[in-house]
Amino acid sequence: MSEIHHECGVAAIYHLSGRGRSPMCTEDGPRQISRLLPRMLLDIQNRGQLAAGITTFDPDQPRLLRTRKDVGTVTEVFRLNHRAKAESLMKSLAGRAAIGHVRYATCGQDDRSYAQPFERKHIHKRKWFSFCFNGQLSNYGLLKERLLADGDHHLTLDTDTEIILHELARQMSQSQSRIDWIDVLKQTTAGFDGAYSLAVLTAEGEMIVARDPLGIKPMCYVHEGPLFAAASESVALLNLGFSNEQIKSLPPGHAIIIDPEDGFRMERFAETSDPKHCFFEWVYFANVASTLDDQSVYLSRTRLGEELARAERELDRVPLDPTDTIIVPVPDTSKAAADSMAFQLSIPCREGLIRNRYAGRTFIEGGTARKAKAAAKYTPLREVLEGKRVILVEDSIVRSTTMNALLDRIRHVGGAREIHVRVACPPIIAPCFYGIDMSTIDQLIAPKYFKNGVLTDESQQRLADDLGADSLRYLPVEAIARAISKPANHLCQACVTGKYPTACGQHLYQIAMDNRGTKMDSKRTYEQLAAALLSE
Repeated sequence: MSEIHHECGVAAIYHLSGRGRSPMCTEDGPRQISRLLPRMLLDIQNRGQLAAGITTFDPDQPRLLRTRKDVGTVTEVFRLNHRAKAESLMKSLAGRAAIGHVRYATCGQDDRSYAQPFERKHIHKRKWFSFCFNGQLSNYGLLKERLLADGDHHLTLDTDTEIILHELARQMSQSQSRIDWIDVLKQTTAGFDGAYSLAVLTAEGEMIVARDPLGIKPMCYVHEGPLFAAASESVALLNLGFSNEQIKSLPPGHAIIIDPEDGFRMERFAETSDPKHCFFEWVYFANVASTLDDQSVYLSRTRLGEELARAERELDRVPLDPTDTIIVPVPDTSKAAADSMAFQLSIPCREGLIRNRYAGRTFIEGGTARKAKAAAKYTPLREVLEGKRVILVEDSIVRSTTMNALLDRIRHVGGAREIHVRVACPPIIAPCFYGIDMSTIDQLIAPKYFKNGVLTDESQQRLADDLGADSLRYLPVEAIARAISKPANHLCQACVTGKYPTACGQHLYQIAMDNRGTKMDSKRTYEQLAAALLSE
């Protein structure tokens, strides 16, 4: 899974005036609650390392909203490794409310202009706002074509974030009177197909946090006295000092409005049915310390390990002698599953691979650079691996580049006698159109081996041979819902089933299937969808 881009992450914090002082405040007080935002972003840095940014609100300054964003990690953007520079930045960004974002690009380029939040300045305070979001609109191309159709509009960036910005602004500008943000969301998102969790901050001091009607992307929040905080993952709130019991998940299709006068309220802005949470959050994306939609990420991964152990016993082909067989996790997201699998099988789990945490993340690089990066990322320990039968546990295999390089190093550098790969996930057979960087079928390794995702002994062994493993086994699709402890129909499993929770997602998949083998890039897939829908 280190071969794919993470999603993005969103965070928000607000200290209301005239309602006492939250114990979560720093010594600088409620007027500088924004100082907590970089700390929150660090806790969700796993969701994006390409760019970071925040917007703050201070009613006592002429510049009511102030935004800082740039390409780089949170530490780099906010100079957190330089005390004086960080302090100067946080003073200039002081505010009693703030929203923030960490980014990877699933739509748009890798430069500063694509970093979020996006701020829209306006002479009317309520129409001056900043916003950021996590997700992707699968009908982005259609929305773009409709917006540009009259010839009076212009887009400067190739991203769905700008589309959302203009749609929000248009709804507010078209109204002759003041309209409630719930109504703005109702009208704006009615035409959206896809996934989104977003945070908005206005120059009047309103904050809006919303989650898409299917709940594909996560959003957690806390409301305690005068303080409100929200983040894509609960770990960011937990590390502020809140308890697990205080942290809740925002229901799908709902928005929280924080008003400087009226305080906190939550309302539904879209019709909802069964949720379709992205199962990858529990398998890979989320911090292992997070709890999302009432399900612990750590416990879900340990249950994936139990599923692997059960399948291994049923397979009964690899000797499980604890004197010469060891389980080795691929750091770091598969460790909980590997530990659990080892415990169930009564064989040792050893750190046979040491991750170089300063080599960067392999999905930052593209093409051949990714393979070289993978080789530098992990150091096999010969003292652990030499002469051993190694059961290598990975969370998923997407493009195979990293796994191919890794197996080669385990065998030749580590000296392993046998390597048996066990994947705590079904094969990825279909693209994602909701915010994960795998939007063409030809990017994926599994469709070449597993027709319609059907697992056979022969197809798994053929992949094992091509990767350089002695054997390879995936988990079946049914194991995911059992491990996460949610009904299968409450999870988006499109990338392992080819069945999408939205109409445009399914339509895009059909286009991607038709384009298979034609060297068509993902951008053209979205353009083809727009052309098809506009012609109907």
